[in-house]
Amino acid sequence: MTKKQKKISQILASGVYLLAGGHAYASCNLKAGGTDTIVEVVDGDTVILSSGKQVRMVGIQAPKLALQRKNFKDWPMADLAKQQLENIALNQPVIIKYGGRKVDRHRRILAHLFITNDNGKQVWLQEYMLQQGLARAYSFRDNRACINILQTAENIARNAKQNIWSNQYYDLIAASDLKKLNQLFGSYQLVEGVLLKFEHKFGQLYFNFGKNYKTDFTINVAKRDRMAFAQSGIDFTSLVGKKIRIRGWLEQRGGPMITASHPEQFEFLD
Repeated sequence: MTKKQKKISQILASGVYLLAGGHAYASCNLKAGGTDTIVEVVDGDTVILSSGKQVRMVGIQAPKLALQRKNFKDWPMADLAKQQLENIALNQPVIIKYGGRKVDRHRRILAHLFITNDNGKQVWLQEYMLQQGLARAYSFRDNRACINILQTAENIARNAKQNIWSNQYYDLIAASDLKKLNQLFGSYQLVEGVLLKFEHKFGQLYFNFGKNYKTDFTINVAKRDRMAFAQSGIDFTSLVGKKIRIRGWLEQRGGPMITASHPEQFEFLD
């Protein structure tokens, strides 16, 4: 550890730093998780700490490297995402913050990470990767703190066609483009279109974007997740006829469908 890194680490350990400082993430109510040092970057959203623990940076999904997984290919710009994260974070002291579930089934820590750059400014690594156009905002029902802020950072990079947003692999897909949607089952996508019909049926919620729910694009909310949507205070019936963006994993249930487990997967564009 360099003299500079040691000094920063001591400051972090003593708690003499400002998390708020006017930063947007101060409103997310993240909880302290201690400090450490990043000693290895696995890919654009996963790092290893000096303690040996692996951290999955929640709130984003960077392009994935195959990492010797069978039948898995590198996503476009995965190498660049890893390199960019290495450039800013490797061997740096890091503040760990939690916004929900702390450990996943792979025993990785699920956390938001903050470092201090050469100018003494605190950098939220999730936001940084989104600003560079090297990740997409990505949330879970049990880990969705700060997601609206992260989506805003993503939108700015996408509008500027920065990095992944200049590659058609990451294009937003129109809900009406059934040909393309039907080719992408099993992948994470951002889909947008005008909501044609909203209904509550058999204890589930359905958002239909076409006249034939059996073949057109649909968003489904399962029974177990209805409460999260009810508690959001959003009047979904009022969204009929308006443009919506949804993010999630495409599956085939008749036609193409994304199952939404929490309201933060939605963006309301009108």
